[in-house]
Amino acid sequence: MTSQQTQPAQGQTQRTGRDMIVVEGVSKWFDDFQALRDVTTTMQEQEVVVVFGPSGSGKSTFIRTLNRLEQHDAGRILIDGIELTDDLANLEAIRSEVGMVFQQFNLFPHLTVQRNITLAPQKVRHLPQAEAEELAMQLLERVGIPEQADKFPAQLSGGQQQRVAIARALAMQPKIMLFDEPTSALDPEMIKEVLDVMRELAESGMTMIVVTHEMGFAREVADRFLFFDDGQIVEEGTPEHFFTDPQEDRTKLFLSQIL
Repeated sequence: MTSQQTQPAQGQTQRTGRDMIVVEGVSKWFDDFQALRDVTTTMQEQEVVVVFGPSGSGKSTFIRTLNRLEQHDAGRILIDGIELTDDLANLEAIRSEVGMVFQQFNLFPHLTVQRNITLAPQKVRHLPQAEAEELAMQLLERVGIPEQADKFPAQLSGGQQQRVAIARALAMQPKIMLFDEPTSALDPEMIKEVLDVMRELAESGMTMIVVTHEMGFAREVADRFLFFDDGQIVEEGTPEHFFTDPQEDRTKLFLSQIL
């Protein structure tokens, strides 16, 4: 595995140097198939890390282990100093700090956009209704669709629904945002509007891990790339390293096919 010293991308907030995510020797099996193989990496507060690689390489499994949507079978994961285990108190503490946006929007179809956003803050953080609604409107302003507050998800485009999903995740005021190929289900003309929201998040200093093949966007916002293949990190480094001087043959082959 190749590693390069990272520097903040242009326009991004300087990182604090505090470890937010520590992954040590993590492995994961699905029956006889090993999806993750001894994955070890550390991510700092305010760092933006892009994870990429071929289908079936373990990218989504890796990101899903970081909030226990998938349980790792070996190794350790620490989120902001808390170890991810079966302890429900630890799990609830971690999930309150980690927001996630998926390929599919997973919005409640019978609830308005505003109610989709206010539900968790009211139920989990016990935020009063008026405060939750004010927060929802602030977040809808942030993602650029305040006028959609009273509509239902089916009345929105795919790009708008994904922006609602991002606002919903942000409503829990997470310290870390995970994105699992958030634009892969969108029509091409809708991708930019979602990437623009993610770009603003990165520039604001949010700690982010993004699984994506949108390499132009990734090069612009990422501090560091992780290239996955066969369940392991084959190579890591800065965007500049990957675009100008990748070291591993497997990395070179993959980049030659997608760039």
